[in-house]
Amino acid sequence: MLNDTTNNYLKACEAWRLKFLDMDKPQLLEKLPEIKQEQSYLTLKLFDRKFGIDTETGNIVTYEDFQPAEVISQLNIYTFLWFSSPQASFRDKWVPFRELRGASPFTMAFENHVLAPLALTFSGQTEKLSQAYQTLGGTNLSHSDAGGLVNAFDCMPIKFLFWDGDDEFPAQANILYDESAIDFIHVESTVSIAIEGIQRLAAAAEIDIKGPLYKM
Repeated sequence: MLNDTTNNYLKACEAWRLKFLDMDKPQLLEKLPEIKQEQSYLTLKLFDRKFGIDTETGNIVTYEDFQPAEVISQLNIYTFLWFSSPQASFRDKWVPFRELRGASPFTMAFENHVLAPLALTFSGQTEKLSQAYQTLGGTNLSHSDAGGLVNAFDCMPIKFLFWDGDDEFPAQANILYDESAIDFIHVESTVSIAIEGIQRLAAAAEIDIKGPLYKM
């Protein structure tokens, strides 16, 4: 039997599916050029994985096999489509989560349940993390022991920074967003974007996630 949390996420997906059906599809294509119309689907990439949103049903599938997308991917895509402002544009001004507008109430939870698991998961795994960025279509950065830039959505790049631990200090990590991120998606969804990024990096590195990462 599904637990209450899972049920709540599934209910949220259903509510967003119904909202999508009422969205102006030509307007979506205009404000987000990365979205493409392919037959009866609107397609886009999330962490280099192609998804399709059925314009007739609102259901989201992974486009390579047309299987239902995971709940976290569905929520990230629906909220991206809904909250993106037509005036949003990349600024090339990078900030940590706590400096995003409206993020302060969630900062401690983000540090404990996103950044801490990111550091724990890749402790001692810098080579695998560096390769994982490339697997997801990203690039390596020299800002830390194993930093990388990966596109969540094409218009929303994210920088993952990682410093490996030693005998004196544990591994540490940070995530930087372009300041424009909350013009493309709700600030709470930047958290689930980070979670999905960690999940995809760990899968690409073929290692298990460690620590209290938020489950969705």
